Amino acid sequence: MPISDNLKDHILDSIGEGVFTVDKDFRINFFNKSAERITGKNREDVIGHFCKHIFRSEVCFTDCPIALVLKTKKNIFDFESKIQCKAGSMKPIKLNAAVLYNENDEPTGGIISFRDLSEFETIGLNLQSESQFHGIIGHSKQMRDIFQLIEEIAETDAPVFVHGESGTGKELVANAIQKLSTRNQHQYIKINCSVFPSNLLASELFGHVKGAFTDAVKDRAGRFELADQGTIFLDEVAEMPLQMQIQLLRVLQEGTFERVGESITRTSNVRVIAATNIDIKESLKSGKFREDLYYRLNVIPIEIPPLRSRKEDIVPLTRHFLRKFSLFYKKEILEIEEEALTVLLNYSWPGNIRELENVIEYAFVRTTKRNVIESSKLPPNLLEQSKNPLDAATTREFFPDSRERAELIATLEKFQWNKTKVASELKIGRTTLWRQMKRFGLIE
Repeated sequence: MPISDNLKDHILDSIGEGVFTVDKDFRINFFNKSAERITGKNREDVIGHFCKHIFRSEVCFTDCPIALVLKTKKNIFDFESKIQCKAGSMKPIKLNAAVLYNENDEPTGGIISFRDLSEFETIGLNLQSESQFHGIIGHSKQMRDIFQLIEEIAETDAPVFVHGESGTGKELVANAIQKLSTRNQHQYIKINCSVFPSNLLASELFGHVKGAFTDAVKDRAGRFELADQGTIFLDEVAEMPLQMQIQLLRVLQEGTFERVGESITRTSNVRVIAATNIDIKESLKSGKFREDLYYRLNVIPIEIPPLRSRKEDIVPLTRHFLRKFSLFYKKEILEIEEEALTVLLNYSWPGNIRELENVIEYAFVRTTKRNVIESSKLPPNLLEQSKNPLDAATTREFFPDSRERAELIATLEKFQWNKTKVASELKIGRTTLWRQMKRFGLIE
């Protein structure tokens, strides 16, 4: 039996994310309760109005995500922007956007869900820890080496090429580099090169003039022009067509380009950070990626290891996601049973950190009677794989005297890993504290 419209509205009103829908003319025709809460605007005041007049985000007038999904028929995930709230202040959000279709599979508009990022900045629980580096969670030696490299190269203008499987956090690395750079007060523009058809990518990167192609109804600046003096992040750069690679190489070498349909040469001074999740050496061998562009981008290569090769990061990542979802769902679940954590440590994580986050959210929303994540609340595929238990050495590595270790971690977090305060609280010397932390695998 099909779900009624009233039931659909009730379901959408019950979730924590803001959700709204628009028709093909970009007029809002649904606005859920969480959207009202986040924006401070009543649905009666927004229904029927153009979304750009309600949210007044800078992207509404340059890179509207709804227009993009309607044009490309590809969904957008984790797009960060700012929207105007009732009081006139700008609020940071992260949104997903998708096309809505009718029963004839014809596009009728778009649906957008969004989260209020400011909640994670203002609510009392502290998401920071010793394992966090400018938004990147990691305690393993591999990640600490990457953190050190970022600090060493951030203030230079050298191009950076971030390599890593999907879900390892390549964009977070790019964000950290930009945040620590001398260009951090200028524009930081991100573009996913795999989202755009080849005929639109040139326009997105370099802009176009009115009449350059069918939909070019007015002049439009491209991403390189908008990012002048700032930083541009080219995600999935290996998906770029060869002809576009030539144009990108020219910008990197000379800092010049032309808008589509224009002969005027323009200049742009930008720091380029690129990323890919494919084996770039195979793309070079097959001729899908130009060697000269590769060497121009790969001045500073950063290889992010998959989660399966740095399992010591699973514990701080899990702790971070539990805090995050405690804030988002407004219920406190900050612990995970040893058996459940063993399951996480025994899993191979093909989807890396993104998959771990999804798994923790799945278990979190299923946990209703206790404030501890149990193994029975984890997805079935993880439980199936965990039938092959960790060997004894691995178990000892992660669970040495687990109760004492948990108490030490709790004290460290209470004092935000300030070792002097922790040692004073535990009435031990700093050297003894250092030995305990080393014994429990909290430091090397």
